[in-house]
Amino acid sequence: MAEGTSRFPFPYQPYSIQEQFMEALYSALDEGKVGIFESPTGTGKSLSLICGALTWLRDFEEKKRQEAARLLEAEASSTEQNQKGGPPSQGNSDSSAEPDWITDFVQKKAERDLVNKLKDEELRRKRREERLELIRNNAQLKYTLKRKSSEDEEAVRLLQLSKEALSSEGSGTLDEGEEELIVAEYESDDEAKPKISCHDEDEDLEEDHVTKIYYCSRTHSQLAQFVHEVQKSPFASDIRLVSLGSRQNLCINEDVHRLGSVQLINDRCMEMQKNKHEKKEKDEEPKRKRGAAKPVCPFSGHDGLQALRDEALVKVRDIEQLVTLGKKAKACPYYGGRLAIPAAQLVVLPYQTLLHESTRRASGIRLKDQVVIIDEAHNLIDTIACIYSCEVTGAQLCCSHSQLTQYMERYRNRLKAKNLMYIKQILFVVESLVRILGGRIGQNPNAQATQPGTELQTINNFLFNAQIDNINLFKVRRYYEKSLISRKLFGFVEKYQGSGVNPSDKENHKTEGLRRFLQSLQKSQSQGEPSLDPNQAPEDGQPRMASPMMQVEGFLFALTNANKDGRVVIQKQGVLAHSSVKFLLLNPAVHFAEVLRDCRAVIIAGGTMQPVADFKDQLLLSAGLSQNRIAEFSCGHVIPPENILPLIFCSGPSGQALEFTFQNRETPQMMDETGRILSNLCNVVPGGVVCFFPSYEYERRVYTHWESSGLLQRLSAKKKIFQEPKKASQVEQVLSDYSRCIQNCKQSGGPLSGALLFSVVGGKMSEGINFSDDLGRCVVMVGMPYPNIKSPELQEKVAYLDKNMPQVGGRSPGKALIENLCMKAVNQSIGRAIRHRGDYACIILLDCRYARPATLAKLPDWIKTSAQVQASFGPAFASIRKFFMEKKRKNGE
Repeated sequence: MAEGTSRFPFPYQPYSIQEQFMEALYSALDEGKVGIFESPTGTGKSLSLICGALTWLRDFEEKKRQEAARLLEAEASSTEQNQKGGPPSQGNSDSSAEPDWITDFVQKKAERDLVNKLKDEELRRKRREERLELIRNNAQLKYTLKRKSSEDEEAVRLLQLSKEALSSEGSGTLDEGEEELIVAEYESDDEAKPKISCHDEDEDLEEDHVTKIYYCSRTHSQLAQFVHEVQKSPFASDIRLVSLGSRQNLCINEDVHRLGSVQLINDRCMEMQKNKHEKKEKDEEPKRKRGAAKPVCPFSGHDGLQALRDEALVKVRDIEQLVTLGKKAKACPYYGGRLAIPAAQLVVLPYQTLLHESTRRASGIRLKDQVVIIDEAHNLIDTIACIYSCEVTGAQLCCSHSQLTQYMERYRNRLKAKNLMYIKQILFVVESLVRILGGRIGQNPNAQATQPGTELQTINNFLFNAQIDNINLFKVRRYYEKSLISRKLFGFVEKYQGSGVNPSDKENHKTEGLRRFLQSLQKSQSQGEPSLDPNQAPEDGQPRMASPMMQVEGFLFALTNANKDGRVVIQKQGVLAHSSVKFLLLNPAVHFAEVLRDCRAVIIAGGTMQPVADFKDQLLLSAGLSQNRIAEFSCGHVIPPENILPLIFCSGPSGQALEFTFQNRETPQMMDETGRILSNLCNVVPGGVVCFFPSYEYERRVYTHWESSGLLQRLSAKKKIFQEPKKASQVEQVLSDYSRCIQNCKQSGGPLSGALLFSVVGGKMSEGINFSDDLGRCVVMVGMPYPNIKSPELQEKVAYLDKNMPQVGGRSPGKALIENLCMKAVNQSIGRAIRHRGDYACIILLDCRYARPATLAKLPDWIKTSAQVQASFGPAFASIRKFFMEKKRKNGE
């Protein structure tokens, strides 16, 4: 195969660093490595990942086909020789203790088994390709759509009949739809009998999983952007790609989608799927008196899903395009996409779906001998820790206890003994958790005072102190999973909350207590307390956990982790409602180990991966990975060196030493010196200046000080000032105003030369925001944003690392973690500026501690190689003035 660009199909002539990236990626995949790949934003990382990985996949499949063809040809010639009566091969009896005929038989049986397997795989491959080719060419498409349309109309008619049946028929002493709220008869592990699956329709849809690449990133918008890059690549017409997402993003059933809440959508969808299978089972049973018909989703038909699966594979589509296809085909994109996984070559999915073991299993994802690419992975360790950590508040505990008690009383006569036993166990555990927070069940949590304080305990100590060490949490966990009690309880609360309860109704007296309890919580919310109404969204627009019991369920699941891998944090805030118990995962490697063990290769990629020591020590080596299986690659930027000016300021204009320690940074002298530096910069930097502060609190104090000293007014004379909002919903508006101001200033040529944006490290503008061109000609980092070392969670993490990890360069791993967390945050923030080849910017680090060799080494290579340490302000300011004058002259501005 020819070397250079011909090896990797590319939509245009790639940069040399892209070729290096693809070569390194190809080698890592071919050798089954775990790679840590760093490629700065603006260097075409996505296309490099796509073209490098898909070239390897193409070559890998071609090698497999050639090997299969060789074996099949050898088998055919051997069969022909035997038919002609050729002499059997003679073995050497001296070389083995076994007789020749046994050795020959075993060897031939293994060969026959392999050949038969290859024949089956080849047959399935040809059938799949023929089927997809037919769809591409629209052969029989009219017939398929017509058949599917008539089936869907019939399904809609049946659904309407189901609704009518539900509304017309009574159900004994139960209200409409209440039968679905009762948990089914439960069998424990010891009593369970093997059951024969009767979902025959799924067998036709199930295929063997082909070799594939799982690509995951943090957000749906990042995934959509990646799919659009695939569509522009040379592989767009050949690759079988499927995008996975949540039901909330993919549901096309308006009756379900309009529910809004993630949990309500999931609950209703799963209930309809259950009804679908129950209906099939009942249809196969002898005729007998039937109860009310249960609603079934009209978009979950067998043929419709099968057709959508094939349609999804013949053309590259993002989630929105998959939803459009689903609406057109009248088939569910959520389940159709999942059915496409086995035959897909590239599966695009969010972090959560791949990294969370139970979600992965439920989605039908099999990682054995597959390739995983995790993009935007700079915060992978924290992501895994967050996925498996869980917190539940006193208010949620009290609410879930009240809800479950009312549920049990309402349906006591209809619940089997096993169900009652496990429900009582859950109530006992919840009551114990409230007690360990210093509260009591049956009283309003907002009215119960607790002694403020924070305590950390091991899992075993916590279970003992809460007096639940005699409860088998593994069996309780299984009960939660099999009975779906949290979902049933959520439906129960939805039914009887607020106006859903009529106090005059004799049947509803048992739920009156629940209604009063919920109303008391809502009343307290109106007086300034947090609401527990599942339908009310918080101010920042983020979805609230719909059911308190689901939070309890997550916390109890977390307590089944190994004792050494986690800690429980008990936080008492003075009021029971605000107090909480939180499980803190200390060892993310324990949950990432399965991914590393099963996959053929794993690529961890990002624009800023430095410092990589954390990934290797905490995630890879701790998971049992050997050092020789880890590959590292880091490339420079596509911009020429003269387009970036990174400076480390050790002192300000008045000679004040710049060391923003926690003690120094609060002094008026340090705040004044920072203001003087910004004032000078605003005089010479065109366009936008983005200034990052270590925290919201420090930014507020500095802003207030400058306001009182008059310095803010002087800054405003040169640049219009904007501040990062605390509410996520306001970020887009602030960025829009900031961008518009810079454009207007450039065009009008008035006294203002642009805008100054005050932002916060780790805030809403330090990641994923594009400050390209005039939006970010200068990025200023004030101090070093070390994490809060007084945080009990961080202290416990440091203690865990010091106990379980080796020293790093003579320093304790706990101290190295704190430094690395700081530098990761710095690297993410300063990486907002340079976004493409023609961009240019000045990066200023205001703190002499950045000049330390160990700290300097943790900057990205493309910044570190150009970084200059300036002991005094004068020469530093002169180099900045010169930098922007040259750019102005070169660009003819």
